[in-house]
Amino acid sequence: MSESNPATNAAPVQPVIIKKVKGGHGGHHGGAWKVAYADFVTALMALFIVLWLMNTSKQVQEAVGGYFRDPSGKGKQSGSGQGGSGDGLLIGKDDMPRLKEELQKAINKAPQLAGMKDQVEMTVTGEGLRIELMETETGTFFETGSAKPSAAGSDMLARLAAELGKLPNRVLIEGHTDTRPFAPDNNYTNWELSVDRANAARRLMQASGLKPGQVTQVRGYADQHLRKPEDPTNACNRRISLTVQYVKPPENAARR
Repeated sequence: MSESNPATNAAPVQPVIIKKVKGGHGGHHGGAWKVAYADFVTALMALFIVLWLMNTSKQVQEAVGGYFRDPSGKGKQSGSGQGGSGDGLLIGKDDMPRLKEELQKAINKAPQLAGMKDQVEMTVTGEGLRIELMETETGTFFETGSAKPSAAGSDMLARLAAELGKLPNRVLIEGHTDTRPFAPDNNYTNWELSVDRANAARRLMQASGLKPGQVTQVRGYADQHLRKPEDPTNACNRRISLTVQYVKPPENAARR
């Protein structure tokens, strides 16, 4: 009896196949990083906005807050001339010094007006920002004894109108004279002259940038409100006064 060969009777051995997958850069990595990056940029932008708001006036802060409280623009939140849109910011009492600086810069940028800066005085008063254009003995803003603006006066009024026309604030215009009377045989007096000069300034400024209805009053005081009562014939008593009036917030906004 012959012995069997163990190797002949054993089950065949299955080969083991090992697959190696090589790494590549063509696979999809997902978009989670994009979301994280967008969140980071949004947070950074919010930080910059907060830092900017901390350095603005209270009126601007109320305007921005009014937009987020009423994005549709249907509310009457103060600080915005367009129903909370943030356009045409109202200039309140706290913003008048800044407006004064901006107007002075605008005047200084015009070479033809550089020689008149000493004849323009701006003062923050209880009524608003008061801008006075004071005459000299030879006349600067108006021709002597006339309601016709000079070339320099027209330039000055037009530049002021271009700046004030950007605001929703109302403007008051006044005309003043000194105590020197006109010739006795002339029916034209300082009363007529002060009113006519104020109206001439109004017409020129409305044609140069002031919005329709922005001028609320035109007054003529003749020599009743002298700038220098101790020197009633001084040329500085002859002047045009512009007052940029404060804007009062709506009553419903004030209660909040």
